[in-house]
Amino acid sequence: MYNKEQVQSCPFCNSTETVIDHQRAEVSCAHCGLVLDENLIDQGPEWRAFDNEQRTKRTRTGAPPTFAISDKGLLTDIDYKNKDFYGRNIPERNIAQIHRIRKWNKRLRVSGAGERNLAFALGEIDRCSSTLGIPRPVREDAAYIYRNAAKKGLIRGRSIESVAATSVYTACRRCGKPRTLEEISEASNVSKKQIGKTYRFILRELKIKLNPTSPSDYIPRFASSLGLSGEVQAKAIEIISKAKDCGLCSGKGPTGLAAAAIYIASVLFNDRKTQSDIADVAGVTEVTIRNRYKELSENLEMGII
Repeated sequence: MYNKEQVQSCPFCNSTETVIDHQRAEVSCAHCGLVLDENLIDQGPEWRAFDNEQRTKRTRTGAPPTFAISDKGLLTDIDYKNKDFYGRNIPERNIAQIHRIRKWNKRLRVSGAGERNLAFALGEIDRCSSTLGIPRPVREDAAYIYRNAAKKGLIRGRSIESVAATSVYTACRRCGKPRTLEEISEASNVSKKQIGKTYRFILRELKIKLNPTSPSDYIPRFASSLGLSGEVQAKAIEIISKAKDCGLCSGKGPTGLAAAAIYIASVLFNDRKTQSDIADVAGVTEVTIRNRYKELSENLEMGII
């Protein structure tokens, strides 16, 4: 397998850009075409599949390990197709026995109070993440945070729901996909006060260091929910960058600043959205948007009223 770190630069033109030709198993320079490496090893399967059915039949491995499942996805599931190893239907007289085997297989997968609590917590993390539309890598990080908290005994004296919600909130911030406390609270049915208290405790005990949330992190999600173009998003991020340089972001809520920047950008590109629409998406009040909007427009001289 080719590693880009193996070739620092092209010896002929000193370019660091390369092109990988999988058919010829070669690596060449993107500028002059000099072959930098050859006879690459293909790490993929030796078979080809043209649809999902062929891929399912020909694959010989299962899903990769995951922290989001209590057994990390390493144990075996007995499906409900009632077929044997060769794909033949199981006789009717053995169906009841298969049902009993399947039931005991589920029970033995989660044995003991600790594993049951872990399975319940990971289910809560997955449910909360699905409600908020959180990507799979962030869910994995949330499950990893919860496992570390459980391993250090930080769950004792706290509800599983609050620690699970805190894990999701922490993972979102750490992965650059922040969600507000209001959103996490609404999705998990845990109060903001309890999530905030548990959040500070988890950060201190697990020694997790997080930078303050930037308003720019919220802009793509808010703009997408409002149906705004990429130009508006880029302009809103530019406004936030200028506001940071002027010190206008200090002590201000990131969601309010993001909402105000989106409002200004939408006005500049004649794609105006009402303050109430933006407030509903951002989870702030219209008064907050107006206050942040006036501060940004006056200090940055945006030239709009």
